[in-house]
Amino acid sequence: MRNEAKPKNWNEVKINDSWAIFKIMGEFVGGYEKLSRIGPCVSIFGSSRTKPDQKYYKLAERIAKKITENGYGVITGGGPGIMEAGNKGAHLAGGTSVGLNITLPFEQFDNPYIDSDKSIDFDYFFVRKVMFVKYSQGFIVMPGGFGTLDEFFEAITLIQTNKIDKFPIILVGTEFWAGLIKWIKGTLLEDNHNVSPKDLDLIHIVDHEDEVLEILNNFYDKSELSPNF
Repeated sequence: MRNEAKPKNWNEVKINDSWAIFKIMGEFVGGYEKLSRIGPCVSIFGSSRTKPDQKYYKLAERIAKKITENGYGVITGGGPGIMEAGNKGAHLAGGTSVGLNITLPFEQFDNPYIDSDKSIDFDYFFVRKVMFVKYSQGFIVMPGGFGTLDEFFEAITLIQTNKIDKFPIILVGTEFWAGLIKWIKGTLLEDNHNVSPKDLDLIHIVDHEDEVLEILNNFYDKSELSPNF
């Protein structure tokens, strides 16, 4: 039965897997070469479905503009929604605006506010995630879906396990994030002891662009601006 489950071209699959390594290496090399030159940047995550007339789009734009005016560049996933708002705010402030695009069957296209020399395309999510983590001086996490949660928990896990240096993780939107934080504190921490109280110190929850800037500046008064590994 196990042999019958294998595709007829199983040897061809193994060969293709081996050659895929070179494509993956190419994405890493290209990403490292471009992003090593962008300077200190903060990543902004959030839903690609957020419309320009919605409050979190406007807030993301204000946050990006605020932090760019204070010396940070902005990295986003390069698409529409919150990503567009982040790049737009950085663009309006005349700062660095980076887009790490991913090839998807829907929803993803380059927004027009990315610097022309800082739009990078990826086929592999895991390569793209490495770039976010390595070159971001902080994560600003706006309301979003599964992809946003993935980036949020990835960063917490890597910092918690000392795989990367600590950097600020800022959740924007108390109303949106309250349920998740309540579940983490109740179910994960108090009921099952699956996390430690100090792990929650990694997370900041805010509602205003000034709070975001204050957290970033307070952290980097004591830490160096540099790649995270």
